Amino acid sequence: MPEATTRAVARPRALLSRALARPYWLAGGCGLLLAQAFGRSHAAGLAVLALAAFAALLWRAPLPTAMARARRGALLGLVFGVAWFAGGLWWLYISMAVYGGMPAPLAAGAVLLFSLYLALYPAAACALAAALAPPATRAPWSLMRGLGAAGALAGAWTLGEVLRGTVFTGFPWLAVGYSQVGGPLAGVAPLLGVHGVGFVAVLLAALLALPTQLNLRGSALAVALLLVLALGAARAGSTRWTHADGAPLRVALLQGDIAQSQKFRPERLAPTLQLYGNWLRHLRTDLIVTPETALPVLPGDLPAGFVQGLQHDLRAHGTRALVGIPLTRGVDAYTNSVIGLGGAQAYRYDKAHLVPFGEFIPYGFHWFVRLMNMPLGDFARGRLNQPSFVVKGRRIAPTICYEDLFGEQLAQRFRDAADAPNVIANLTDLAWFGDTVVLPQHLAIARMRSLEFQLPSIRATNTGVTAIIDARGRVTAQLAPYTAGVLLGSVQPSSGITPYAWLASRFGHAPVILLGLLALLLGAASTRRLPTIRD
Repeated sequence: MPEATTRAVARPRALLSRALARPYWLAGGCGLLLAQAFGRSHAAGLAVLALAAFAALLWRAPLPTAMARARRGALLGLVFGVAWFAGGLWWLYISMAVYGGMPAPLAAGAVLLFSLYLALYPAAACALAAALAPPATRAPWSLMRGLGAAGALAGAWTLGEVLRGTVFTGFPWLAVGYSQVGGPLAGVAPLLGVHGVGFVAVLLAALLALPTQLNLRGSALAVALLLVLALGAARAGSTRWTHADGAPLRVALLQGDIAQSQKFRPERLAPTLQLYGNWLRHLRTDLIVTPETALPVLPGDLPAGFVQGLQHDLRAHGTRALVGIPLTRGVDAYTNSVIGLGGAQAYRYDKAHLVPFGEFIPYGFHWFVRLMNMPLGDFARGRLNQPSFVVKGRRIAPTICYEDLFGEQLAQRFRDAADAPNVIANLTDLAWFGDTVVLPQHLAIARMRSLEFQLPSIRATNTGVTAIIDARGRVTAQLAPYTAGVLLGSVQPSSGITPYAWLASRFGHAPVILLGLLALLLGAASTRRLPTIRD
């Protein structure tokens, strides 16, 4: 082969080899690996391993200036974040392309753009953490500088997740803490909530990665500290802040399994009302819970006397029911709501945290919504601290679908201990996203709320996962997804206030923000002097 031809063939091979060796491919792989830890049982360790591999990658930078390390960290964090969110939120495509009628390329592009936006938060966190970490050199880091780098990463990451959960109304789905629901770190939840769990998970991952930068003695000490923190977190979970209160409630959780493509069609209304009406009239329990918008039309569009007939039958049987239905408030103001039936007094709960694009349209995005064939619009918000629904003297706190991601908002109902809920009831419809990992992901979110408040949760969903969760966050009963049926069981109400409930009801995110800032300060102080930020 001629020498020129040999060089021409070798050059692309060399370029490909260098491209594959770049750390950004590895960062993307770590992000995809982390995405697999959400909504899967016994995957808590996988999340820590993915984050540990990424931390080791983040620190492998022999760049002498903090600014250079920050730029590299930002790009690594951005690639990691895009892979993480696209790999964990791909089901958003189904709602837009399958049920929304959006062209497939546009729907896929929307998911990628949204993932890119979400990735800005870990990118910023990684830029800060990389700037505070020492440069990688042939000489190992001192233990104190290594621990400072680990703390800075955990602190910056936690602050980034808090921001992601609050800016533009927030989107905390796939917060790292949710990957730990089935693991020992979940013991931190009643103390500092999901973001506190995430802080400890990232800190342990960073400690696991430190041996790549420390000598043998320092590595052994880092691993020993890792074990102490993990055991301490597990031990914290054994402390009971709440206690059983009264006799268990008999519950019936309804799962209609009504296809999203059919739910809002006029010809489907009569079968839907017959299905849920029969269940509500004939089940004999203390409490019946339907999915979100189980009655998919306004009360004025229901057959005459439908709701009044349900109220009469439920009262006659001594049964209470929480029923999902859209309502109005004033003129041309609609709410995604729950009504309570069977009691002497009328009860209403209006969804407080609305879904962007699904229930309210952000300014300047009406053009985007017009591309989809969905019954979307602007809904009115309910108050955060609405009264509970009382069943046999026990207070049931409704939440509707997406809003159970926001534990700090649910905590507002615990400000007055005398009115604090005894049971959390979530009414959900995830049929927009098909039979995908979104179902177990949302179940894990509900389990985290039970862990944070040490209260039982009950979930009634259209397509799944309908379940009963105890005060320790364990699923005690559930229906198979995408089946029509009733989950009959009992739930034990609990009373008491966890430290997280007390703190979040008064200070919101402030405690975990302070924890993140403290970790950052300790990380900066672990260096002999703050890095010089220059090119």
